[in-house]
Amino acid sequence: MVQIHVKEHPLLDAAGVVIELPGPQGEESPPWLQEMISPDFPCEPMTEELRKAVRSLLRHGGYRPAGRGKPSSEWLQKAAAEGKLTSIFPLVDLGNSASRISGLPLSVVDLDRVEGELSIGLGESGQKYVFNASGQEIDIAGLVCLGDSLGPCANAVKDSQRTKTDPQTRRCLIQLWGTLEAPEVTRRLLKQVSEAGERLGGRLEGVEFLPQ
Repeated sequence: MVQIHVKEHPLLDAAGVVIELPGPQGEESPPWLQEMISPDFPCEPMTEELRKAVRSLLRHGGYRPAGRGKPSSEWLQKAAAEGKLTSIFPLVDLGNSASRISGLPLSVVDLDRVEGELSIGLGESGQKYVFNASGQEIDIAGLVCLGDSLGPCANAVKDSQRTKTDPQTRRCLIQLWGTLEAPEVTRRLLKQVSEAGERLGGRLEGVEFLPQ
């Protein structure tokens, strides 16, 4: 079981699951997974209550979740509805489709790319990390993030480039950024992600969140 130490946060409902595939994930998702990111797949719009709850979660440490810095789940719903959500890799598509349907943001982290122990806490003033292959950075000051011994590597807005999956990825962490204002949504999302992981042929491993 993977352990993640969590600094106290009054709104965070952290959850997660590890998915280990029998081989490299490759580049192409199965048809059923590609269908889940299509604009025709049934998906209820995010409620205003959930949108506000997720933004409050991210705002707690002083981060401003607006514009390009809004929760990834908001962007995913909009992109999917407009037919702009394209297939990337199976594990990424799994995360994107589940986040789009639930309205909660999540992170997909290649566990073979992390160093040392994992923890969750707020980004410090001046902290940034590269989030895409072009070298663009996100300022994570005040934003609740997952990190390892090298520093923060994922959050509810944009995951870092250094721990993203690629076609060779076999073992990943799906980190859910749930809110205590909607714990039932977190539980549903965890169930959905776990079932999709098994459908991909993956073996599931639990995640234990410990106070830091």
